[in-house]
Amino acid sequence: MANESILGKSKLVAFVAVTDFARARAFYEGTLGLHLASDERPFALVFDANGTMVRVTNVHEHKPAPFTVLGWDVENIEYTVDRLAGAGVAFLRYPGMNDSDPRGIWNAPSGARVAWFHDPDGNVLSVTEFLR
Repeated sequence: MANESILGKSKLVAFVAVTDFARARAFYEGTLGLHLASDERPFALVFDANGTMVRVTNVHEHKPAPFTVLGWDVENIEYTVDRLAGAGVAFLRYPGMNDSDPRGIWNAPSGARVAWFHDPDGNVLSVTEFLR
């Protein structure tokens, strides 16, 4: 039984909490370029993130987590960071990690390269170029 897949073949659904649907839609659709698949207000905005459903869920109060809640695997991190910065996204800098890189990209010991940013509700998002 332990080897039998329970959820391994099921599609993942990601959730992110926000307090303002208009602001969230402008960011996730307009800035990040995700496709709005469904507007299920007052409960959620549903985006298609390259085949993964992202449910942007409305909450009355929100305290963002201090860690990454959504991340994207990108082919070229410099290109992606430059495009996001051009769209008004500010990248986060963590002391001792990415403070010397002009774009705010961290070089992980694994060889992956990561940059972090906030959505309008303060959720930490990231883009990562993995060593291939």
